Amino acid sequence: MSRAKVEELVAVIKANDLLKREKEIEEEKKSNTVLWIFAIIGAIAAIAGIAYAVYLYFTPDYLEDFEEDFEEDFDDDFFEEENEEDAKKEETEEEK
Repeated sequence: MSRAKVEELVAVIKANDLLKREKEIEEEKKSNTVLWIFAIIGAIAAIAGIAYAVYLYFTPDYLEDFEEDFEEDFDDDFFEEENEEDAKKEETEEEK
């Protein structure tokens, strides 16, 4: 092999290395871009989740108050009826 061919071979190898490096840089840029997109989507989802949690925490629960009103009425009526029935049973037992 002549010196010119060796130099040409070295030049081809360097050019091939440069092309590989350029391809690697392009792949890194693509993966970095995808990574940034996922990071932005994740941050938006986290902010939305926090905002929803804060909204639920500060929003009053009107249904709970509504249900409590009816539960109290039901409980009072139920126990009054039981007391009346017990009183009637006791009266009938005393009469016997």
